[in-house]
Amino acid sequence: MKAVLLGCALLLLAASAGADPVHTNPLNRDPLVREASEHFYNLDFPGAVDRLQRFHRQHAGDPQATVLLLNAQIFEELYRLDLLDTTFYANDGFLTGRHATQEDPAARDRIFALVDETVHEADWRIAKNPNDVDALFARGWARSLRCAYVAMVERGFSTGFRLATKAKDDEVRVLQLDPDYVDAKLVVGVYEYVVGALPWPFKLLIGFAGVTGSKSKGLEMLRDDGNRGIVTSVEARTVIALFLRRESRYKEAIQVLQTLKAQYPHDYLFCLEEANLRRDDGQGMIAVDAYRQVLADAAKPGYFTQARLELAYFGFGDALRGQRHYSEAAAAFEQAALAPNVGPELKIRSLLAAGECRDLNGERPKALDDYRAAIAAGPNTSRADTARKRLQTPYHGN
Repeated sequence: MKAVLLGCALLLLAASAGADPVHTNPLNRDPLVREASEHFYNLDFPGAVDRLQRFHRQHAGDPQATVLLLNAQIFEELYRLDLLDTTFYANDGFLTGRHATQEDPAARDRIFALVDETVHEADWRIAKNPNDVDALFARGWARSLRCAYVAMVERGFSTGFRLATKAKDDEVRVLQLDPDYVDAKLVVGVYEYVVGALPWPFKLLIGFAGVTGSKSKGLEMLRDDGNRGIVTSVEARTVIALFLRRESRYKEAIQVLQTLKAQYPHDYLFCLEEANLRRDDGQGMIAVDAYRQVLADAAKPGYFTQARLELAYFGFGDALRGQRHYSEAAAAFEQAALAPNVGPELKIRSLLAAGECRDLNGERPKALDDYRAAIAAGPNTSRADTARKRLQTPYHGN
């Protein structure tokens, strides 16, 4: 029955996509770009980057070819850093806390060089034709991607939001010139929602006082992009699921996620996110079993192209903790912290959570070991401050 419902959902998406004209850069429909997209959404970033580098060479000087490569390289780096873990962004602690991220200067320079290249190529075309929607779209998308990197990796929120404003302005202009250029609704929709959702003190802090946005308008634009977009449909639906999760509308978010899983069943992050949403929805042991299934699938050769298991172990630990299975939860959190190449922020979060579970289970010596390891992994972070408090006073769940 579930398969039938998912099939119907996909048919409805396809039908809605064909109901109205959708305009896009013809490069987006190129077979090599579509092939690269399949690799990208199955998290085979090297496969996607390789194809898009070839495409970039074939279309030298075209900002759309450059921004497609930029998109793949940015998300490859964010995934390496464990920054595509949605639990990190599900509350406002992401905005206010001190976090640990080990930026790779070489990767940053490659990314920023592609941003600059896209903007330069687009500027040249816009100087010749101010109404060049393809160039405007590529420039806005490149600026939004740089904003994402600056905010997520460097945590430069003030700089990031100024980039976001420029990106939004480009995409608004695209939609003014061509309302059926649906992919442009991704950036505008995200901007509308995020500005509408920002706490007022944070707006004031970054100089956004007086700048308005609308969460409902943002979601409406993202839904249209999710239904009809050519190159940003998947991103739009992914963002919708994240925003619905922030609003505790978990069942709606699960429905969106299931359309993504039906389209890309071997995308590790989509499978993991459904488990995350079931946990947040209070589905108890159903969520625990969902994490177990993700880990079991990850153990099958070739099932996932690239599975960063620390993300699943962290969610698994959180779900077990919610069921008061503290010993198993602590072991899962510790497994996340010990995973090869785990990002520093997730390592610290995992060790702190493991220590709290050890305390709740009456295993004080093991809890102290976890707290000390969390402090050593990120001594200048907000979670290290919490771990220092736990060293002084056992955690009792309050």
